[in-house]
Amino acid sequence: MLGRINAATAASATAAAAKIHAQSVGGLGARMVSQLAEPREPRVVTSEIPGPASASALERLGRMQDTRAAVFVADYEKSVGNYIVDADGNQLLDLYCQIASIPVGYNNEAILQAARSDEMATALANRPALGVFPSTDWAQQLEESLMRVKPAGLDMVFTSAHGSDANELAYKAAFMHYARTRRGDKAFSAAELSSAMDNQPPGSPAVAILSFSSGFHGRTFGALSTTRSKALHKMDIPAFPWPRAPFPQLRYPLEKYAEDNAQEEQRCLEETERILRTSAVPVAAVIVEPVQSEGGDRHASPEFFQGLRRITKDLDVLMIVDEVQTGCAATGTFWAHEQWALQSPPDMVTFSKKMQAAGFYHSRDLVPDQPYRNFNTWMGDPARALLARAIVSEVLDKDLSAHVRDTGDYLLSHLRPLAVRYHRLVGSVRGCGTFVAFDCPSTELRTELLHLMRLEGVNMGGSGETTVRFRPMLTLSKSHVNVFLTRFESVLNKMYRKHWPQ
Repeated sequence: MLGRINAATAASATAAAAKIHAQSVGGLGARMVSQLAEPREPRVVTSEIPGPASASALERLGRMQDTRAAVFVADYEKSVGNYIVDADGNQLLDLYCQIASIPVGYNNEAILQAARSDEMATALANRPALGVFPSTDWAQQLEESLMRVKPAGLDMVFTSAHGSDANELAYKAAFMHYARTRRGDKAFSAAELSSAMDNQPPGSPAVAILSFSSGFHGRTFGALSTTRSKALHKMDIPAFPWPRAPFPQLRYPLEKYAEDNAQEEQRCLEETERILRTSAVPVAAVIVEPVQSEGGDRHASPEFFQGLRRITKDLDVLMIVDEVQTGCAATGTFWAHEQWALQSPPDMVTFSKKMQAAGFYHSRDLVPDQPYRNFNTWMGDPARALLARAIVSEVLDKDLSAHVRDTGDYLLSHLRPLAVRYHRLVGSVRGCGTFVAFDCPSTELRTELLHLMRLEGVNMGGSGETTVRFRPMLTLSKSHVNVFLTRFESVLNKMYRKHWPQ
């Protein structure tokens, strides 16, 4: 496959990569440049990953923490740009990026400058309880970071700790709004106040958040009740009896199955509306991901989300869009839901991961009727907002959304022919921007493929039961894609020779 990429294209891609990397670390005359240089290609020096140094470090760490999910131990001082370096000195092209949470490369100079700043030192040394003692520069920090990229129609932001926390707080806002619209201007009754202390109605009412099959919204208590991706996440944990609606299972290629997919989406919309109308527990809000990022990279069309928005508006149910993983330009627009062309904006949009800060955007009518109701000690973190400011500037000033679209198109244009040639291993290629995925025929074959890719110097991850997902930096370039393609085809050939010898 790579042999069919002509020399001019490869040279152009290499030049583009150099430009993006130079932008991400700055010019010599403009600011201090990181002493690290991104490798031109991967380098694997051990016969296995994890290698001996990683294994030793994991053994030590395992005396204090559960390390069974760890893949290897990273050396973040040596990692740079799109490459992660492990404890053994292996240099891997990173297409997984800390579970989709590193936006513009390891040791990006703009991020390092923010981390070294006096503002950061003050924020770290004097972390404020923002709800009661906000700092003099907190409003400006928000204006220069999170509010620069506020979704259309949402003029307020509630800052929090992480993605699960953002969703939990959005749920609380939805429940308080639901109760207030029904209570009106009346004060809490004595019965409400006393019953709430016993976790009983009317003070603790039976109200629900509806989520979708295969969705993932976090692992904290309320969020876990809306997570539907894997039973393992939910086992042994008490849960709220909240309803689940079907999410479309599209067939690929989309152009071949357009009619079938439209019928599938209509079926799911009709069932969602039926559940909302008949649920024994009234539903205050629906939460949905633009792409079901942990449940197998399952997509739906803009028409599906437009239909969902119409239903929620008609039934006076709030719509929460979980952009924890899709936000910050990963799909080629800053927020994935921008691609839906909704007639009215979502009621809330949650975020975390690549933003390096967390929370949810909302309108003023979702502010609780009294203070201290949606509240915690920290109410976010100025240190995280300072990092978000640097990230947002990198994305907007360098138009990384357009870069992501261009690189994503290039990646998909080469993956699709590979899916034809190696159809026994690669199926249902899909994606938007560089938020790309394909399916393997089994979990076991996916595990083998991911392991062999690491040995070839490419770090990747899975989602759902059999999906391989791409979660690269926003600075991934065509030359990086070429590095991946060479090694990917090598792995596919090895697996074909092993499992389907001619």
